[in-house]
Amino acid sequence: MHQFESTAPSNLPNLRRLFVEARTEGEESAYSRNAFYNLVMFMSSVAVFSIVAQRMSCSKANGS
Repeated sequence: MHQFESTAPSNLPNLRRLFVEARTEGEESAYSRNAFYNLVMFMSSVAVFSIVAQRMSCSKANGS
């Protein structure tokens, strides 16, 4: 049991390398670009919701 636990972490980088090598340069580029766009969309939606929430709380405070 201890022997398996000690070798498992050393196998993780090998698995990552296998996945990287399985993709072509074009696939890797498309994957990276898609992840970037998803991150930008997420951050934009957080900013929009934050601005909307601020305006709603300001209008409530002014209306009270």
